[in-house]
Amino acid sequence: MSTGIKIPYMQTDAAQLRMLMLVDAHGSLSGAAAELALTPAALSGQVARAEQEWGVPLVVRGPRGARLTEAGQVLARHGKTIDDACVAARRDLAGAVGEASTRLRIGTFGSAAIRLLPDAMTALRHRHPESDLSIEEVTSTVGGERVAAGVLDVAVVATYDNAPDWPGWLEAVPLLRDPLVVCLPVEHRLAQGDPARRIRLSQLRGERWVAVRRGDHAREQFDRAAEAVDLRPQVQFETEAYDVAQSLVGTGLGVSVLSQLGARLSPGVVHRELERPRLHRRLWALQPRDLRFTPLAGEFVSLLAEVAGELEERWRTSTLRDSLAREG
Repeated sequence: MSTGIKIPYMQTDAAQLRMLMLVDAHGSLSGAAAELALTPAALSGQVARAEQEWGVPLVVRGPRGARLTEAGQVLARHGKTIDDACVAARRDLAGAVGEASTRLRIGTFGSAAIRLLPDAMTALRHRHPESDLSIEEVTSTVGGERVAAGVLDVAVVATYDNAPDWPGWLEAVPLLRDPLVVCLPVEHRLAQGDPARRIRLSQLRGERWVAVRRGDHAREQFDRAAEAVDLRPQVQFETEAYDVAQSLVGTGLGVSVLSQLGARLSPGVVHRELERPRLHRRLWALQPRDLRFTPLAGEFVSLLAEVAGELEERWRTSTLRDSLAREG
């Protein structure tokens, strides 16, 4: 049955509903005002404004306090729902922040996962036995995108000659300058003689090649360098993985250029340092600039930088062959 009272259409103010809930709970305007950090006069003004906006009386004032009208009680029940939701939101956020404080989601590519991450992850687990670490193998492009989207907390990525294009809310911490080396079949003419002798890219003119797949930044770097010395490489096979390239070189299929981080001692191949040009790639750790919700990220990246620095120092003070022998 209609009462004849028309409720105006308006944008519901959640603060008004919670205010009425507090008036009902305290039985007075002064009690509700104290919880809301308002003066009684200010709260009285808010009640008057709410009654004007809703178009019905909401609070009855008396000498011993205040009580809600039937309409006020209807709105106060919704205010209780809002208050309960706020309490639940604070609880859930505290749980999520607590979970994030012990969680670290890491993305990386294969050679970094083998050479850099184990020591850093072991050290972090030793410091934080309760930590929940997970690792995902991703390309450098995808790794940066997933950190930017909040799916990963840290990603180890590589750049070649390409200028990084990362959003401003990410921090890129430099880890390592990773030189590229030539991988040759053991019977190759340039594999003979002094193992410390460097090879110029132009000396490989006319060779068959196992190359990085087209579209990758590493391939773009190789193509530019090849064009600069008129190399005209005969590409026999393309791959995204240095391990695959090295294995195929061992069969005699061709020669290749690998990252030193990705090179390994293997039957049937030798490695020589590259010069003119001295190609390299750079490794970075990408993390959010705001680490309040991922405190382990900053600590892990610092450990990664220590491991990378020690590796780079070994490379600087050892021959290529000795470095590969030490790293297995």
